[in-house]
Order: sequence, then C-alpha cells, then structure tokens
Amino acid sequence: MHLSLRAKLFITLLLVAAGVAVSMFLVMQWSFERGFLRLVEERQRERLDTVVAALVREHADAGGWQRVRADPRRWVAIVFSARAPGREPGARWMRRLGATPPGVWPPPRVERRRDDDGPDHERHEREDDDAREAPGAGAAARRLPLEFRLMLLDADGRVLIGRPGRADLVERLPIEAGGQRVGWLGVLPGPELEALADIRFVARQKRAFLAAAAVVVLLAGLAALPLAAAMSARLQRIAGGARALAEGRYATRVPVDSADELGRLATDFNELAAALERTEQSRRQWVADISHELRTPIAVLRAEVEALQDGVRALDAQALDVLHADVLRLGRLVDDLYLLARSDLGALSYHKADLDPVSLLEDDLAAMGNEFRQRRIEVALERGAGLPCRVHADADRLSQLFRNLLTNAVRYTDAGGRLVVRAAREGGRVRLDFEDSEPGVPDADLPRLFERFHRVERSRSREHGGAGLGLAICRSIAEAHGGTLEARASRFGGLCIRLELPALP
Repeated sequence: MHLSLRAKLFITLLLVAAGVAVSMFLVMQWSFERGFLRLVEERQRERLDTVVAALVREHADAGGWQRVRADPRRWVAIVFSARAPGREPGARWMRRLGATPPGVWPPPRVERRRDDDGPDHERHEREDDDAREAPGAGAAARRLPLEFRLMLLDADGRVLIGRPGRADLVERLPIEAGGQRVGWLGVLPGPELEALADIRFVARQKRAFLAAAAVVVLLAGLAALPLAAAMSARLQRIAGGARALAEGRYATRVPVDSADELGRLATDFNELAAALERTEQSRRQWVADISHELRTPIAVLRAEVEALQDGVRALDAQALDVLHADVLRLGRLVDDLYLLARSDLGALSYHKADLDPVSLLEDDLAAMGNEFRQRRIEVALERGAGLPCRVHADADRLSQLFRNLLTNAVRYTDAGGRLVVRAAREGGRVRLDFEDSEPGVPDADLPRLFERFHRVERSRSREHGGAGLGLAICRSIAEAHGGTLEARASRFGGLCIRLELPALP
C-alpha cells in the first residue's frame, strides 16, 4: 500500500506525539508512585515511632509488660494511638478480641458459613489459616493494616503479643527505657499501600495521567493534520515546479512563503530555475551566434565562387588567395567552436608538467615579435618579485592562451602604442598582467569580454577581429589550470588582462 506524503507526515507526527505522551505518562506515573510511596513510608515510620513512644510509657508506668499482655484492649489502644480519632477497630473486632486468648494478635477472622441444614453462624478460623494472612497470600492479606501486623517482643526476642511462628519475619524496632533495651516492636512485611483510600487515590491518579496522555495524543493529532497538509501542499508546489522544469518551462517559479527549510528549498528552486532559464537563453543565443558567424564566411565564400562561375571574376592566383583566406577563416572559427565544445564537455585533453610560465611567455613574445614591429607596438616584459617560479601546466595550452592575448593586443592596440607584460609571484600564485594602450574598453563591457561572441564594436572591433571566441577560450584554459582570468582598465588607457595561476612550492 502506497501512502501519500501527507499521510506519512501525519502518521509520523502522530506517532512522535504518541511516543512523547506515553513517555510522559510513564515518567509521571513512576515519579508520582515513587514520591507517594516515600510519603507513605514516612507516614508509617511516624506512626511506628508514636507506637514505640507509647510502649515506652506503658513499660515505665507498669514496670513491665504484664499489664499490656493481660489486657488486650490496652494493646489495641497503644497500636491504634497513631491513628486519628475515630479510626479505632469497630465493635465487631472488639467482640472478637474478647474471645481471643491473651497475647494473640491479631484476632482470628470470623467467617459466615451456611450449613446445608441450618442457619448462618460464626466460626473462628483455625490456626493454620494464619498462612493466608502472610504477605502475598490473598487480597485480605495484601490489605492487612499496619496495626494488625505489629508484634511485641521482649528484650530477648520472645514473642509477647503476636503470632510466635512469625518472629523470624518481622522488622524489629528497639524499645528502650532508662537507657536499657526492654523490648522490640516487630513489624510484619505488608503491602506498600495498606489503606483502601490510598489504593483508590493511586488508581485515580493513574486514570488521570492516562486521560491526560490520551488528550495530548488527540490534540497532537488535531494539530498534526493541518501541519501535515500545509507541508504536503508546499512540497507538492515544489514538485509541480520540478515537473515544469523537466518539461522545459524554465520561467516557472514557486512562491516563497516562509524562512524555514522549505522556504529555503523554494528559494533554491527559484534560483535553479533562473539559472536554467539563463542557460537556455545562452544556448539559444549561442546557436544564433554560431549560425550568424558561420553564415557570414560561407556567404562570402559562396559569393566569390559564384563570381568565378559567372565569369565576373577571373580564376587567377589572386582569386584563389581570397578563397583560401576565407576557407582558413572559416576553419579557424570551426576549430574554436570545437575547442570550446570539448572544454564544456570536459573532454579537452591536457598534458601537464612542471614548467616556468615566464620563460614560455618569452618564447611566445619572440615568436610574435615581427607582428608587433609591423604595427610599431612597443613590447616590454617586467619581472617582479618571487621569480623564477614554476607551475604545473600544459605547455601547449598555456602557450595558446598567451598567444591569444598577444594576438588581441596586436589587433586592437592602435599603431605606435605599447604593451607591457608584468610577471610576479604573490603568495602561492603567479600573476601575469597584459596591459596595452588605447583604445580602452567601456566599464560596462569589461565583465562581458569573456562571453562567447561578445565584441566591443565601437572601441576595439576591427575588420578582422575574429568571432569573439578568443577570450572565452583563454578563460577556459585558465580555469582548467586552477587559475583565473580578469579584465580591467589599463593604466596606459587600454585594456589590462590579469592571469593568475597556482604556483608550485
């Protein structure tokens, strides 16, 4: 059977509440019984102390135990002296006491018996019926009051009042008079709660605790139902939004109506949806830009070929050079797109080794020195502190990054300008700054320079400025080496590209 999330939440909350309620019931019951029994024990101890004090007075007044043994009513008065007035034995017990031999306590119980051929009459229990008054022998024995479980023993432990066969079972309290021990008050083991009122009180408290636990569970269930419904509704909204995203509706958002975990989940969901929406827009723009960038050289190439076919242009070396240049430009664009696609898929291969990035940069500057000289661009390499140092990198990919940056400087720096490359080590990173002179880049375009197909048309575009993929490739290579690539304004009025790579210890 499959339960809904709402049902599972409700059952879970209800079970937790029930567990807490049952635990509280058991703890409260245990605490109450423990405290109440301690109170009963203290009350019983006070009553026993009162009986011992009365026995001390009796021994002092009579000079011994003869009087209390000869008059069972004095013993009854003493053992019931700790009770409140009106709690003495009834007339029935006193009648039985009169028919009991001296020194026997408590008097045997009287049963009503109907003979088969005669009326009801009373009979005394036999002595072997004493066993039924032993602890645990029956309901009557379990409820035997404290006064009926007392015995009087002399200083040598002989039973004066009580049942002689029980002497080895009693707990003994000393009776002392004039600094000497004159006897013992024996207490037979008995029930923790001897009074029916106490038993009923404990039973009422248990029922009250049980009713309170039931009310708590009921209230918890009433509270858990709307809570489970509310949580389920919020989760269902997020689940519905996830299904919408899976169907391609990236504009989907879910309401954020709280600051708890579900509210943060809704916020994260909205951020994910926004990121997917931006990614989808970028993908569409990427496809549109690729189509545009491929269509332009293909259109130019097609026009050249059609002109040759129609005889508008002669098929000579110059025409072939133009066609070859268009094919090379188209090939470079396709290679750049392929490189970025492999980088996005994580399939771009790197063969890294420990190398000196500044030495590699010197080689690239020397290889492109003729291009800088043709545009009369002054090039300087400044070494800072911490050099030489080494990095773990792919020499070919790092050289590709350097040459892309140097090529941009050649293309976009005005003739007669300058390029300063500053290298230094700061902490655990190598920093390379490529700063050229005018023209500069507007501040609004600086964060977008590394976007694919983004070109600054007014200030730095050129007729052969490329497709706007060079800096995107550079950033991809830098990130693959654990580095960063940033753009900022140059102190010479142009653009500064800062590359940072992790240095080896």
